[in-house]
Amino acid sequence: MKRISGCIVVSALHLGVCLSAGAEQPTKVARIGYVSATGNSNNPGPSVEAFRRGLRHLGYVEGKNLLVDYRYLEGTNDRVSNFVAELIELKVDVLIAVPSPAIRAAKQATKTIPIVIVTTVDPVATGLVDSLARPGGNVTGLTRLTRELSGKRLELLKELVPGITTVGVLSVGNASSPSNALEDYTAAGLVQKIPLQPLKVYRPKPDLDRVFQEASKNRLSAIITADNTVLLPHQKQIANLAMKYRLPSMFERISNVEAGGLVSYSSNAAEIFMRAAWYVDKILKGAKPADLPVE
Repeated sequence: MKRISGCIVVSALHLGVCLSAGAEQPTKVARIGYVSATGNSNNPGPSVEAFRRGLRHLGYVEGKNLLVDYRYLEGTNDRVSNFVAELIELKVDVLIAVPSPAIRAAKQATKTIPIVIVTTVDPVATGLVDSLARPGGNVTGLTRLTRELSGKRLELLKELVPGITTVGVLSVGNASSPSNALEDYTAAGLVQKIPLQPLKVYRPKPDLDRVFQEASKNRLSAIITADNTVLLPHQKQIANLAMKYRLPSMFERISNVEAGGLVSYSSNAAEIFMRAAWYVDKILKGAKPADLPVE
């Protein structure tokens, strides 16, 4: 991943002579748009902060040589299409899309603006790119492969909870997601010989107290929370309810454990979002998304 010198240097010198009588040419400040699944304008959250660290390491200073327009879903997908449309209207040079609804909206809205994604699903299986090595089109980025780790999470729960029987899967009903988390866990549960019980909540205000009471009443051994933008603002409440009802809790995000949950099994989110800045840098320097492999 990580030169041509002579002719380029000479050409630059000649060009400097030709322009010596004129004013210094202005440098275009790149503009990018970022649709975040977490945080808000007052507290962007660890994912956005990691992305900003990545930009700084590459020499970018927001407000000086780079402008970033952020849009935060704040637990709802109602405005995702409007957010994407607003950023396209601003003629951003690169669009970063994190939540799945934003990725799909961006892919449908533009075929020309480069899109850098950070997704939890297989981007090939869901039709976001042609292949990991050659994405094609205007989409590239990174995948956390959250769904593919479902079996490992159940396996870890078997080790953590002696005599485990039924496990509850907390997810959002009719979620606009290209992958059904409950189906993935059900398939993994058959392999691990662990029966699963769905615990559904619904947007815009998930009734978490109800599902945890249900889990306790049915004597579930543990609970897994499937990652969803609707549940992100409620990480602390979920952790507290799991402790209240003495339910060992498994999560798909490290931030859930930081909020008080028992354990998570996932990719390193900070490293992934810092890496997203690398994609932005490459594209701003002329690389085409179609030629940047998805990691």
